[in-house]
Amino acid sequence: MEEIVFHHTLPIQLRFNDVDKFGHVNNTVYFSFYDLGKTEYFASVCPGVDWEKMGIVVVHIEADFVKQIFASDHIAVQTAVSKIGTKSFHLIQRVIDTTTNEIKCICKSVMVTFDLEKHESIPLTKEWIEAICKYERRDLRKE
Repeated sequence: MEEIVFHHTLPIQLRFNDVDKFGHVNNTVYFSFYDLGKTEYFASVCPGVDWEKMGIVVVHIEADFVKQIFASDHIAVQTAVSKIGTKSFHLIQRVIDTTTNEIKCICKSVMVTFDLEKHESIPLTKEWIEAICKYERRDLRKE
């Protein structure tokens, strides 16, 4: 896999309830961090989208937990699109320690654009594809 350059980083404030009885962030909490990263990424890259009509849904997600996160850690979620298809795109995200740049977890998702009124998948718009490719500074379309 080629090296991903992350242009989007979102600092995360850890909450008291993110930490479990073992003193580290519970594995289920990471997915809420990734959701925050996705939300902020698309608000930055594709502003003006009518989220009442068009959305994106997760159709596949996997995570590799590399290192524990503790309550005293300073973390951020980095987000990048790695590939764009007709109706779907691949998202790479990772949680890093902002003090050491140590990778804590890596997440890979397949996202599908979705018509919220008709309840069916729809093709990515030309505007979305162009905006994502411009933001990522490369052509991500599958050939």
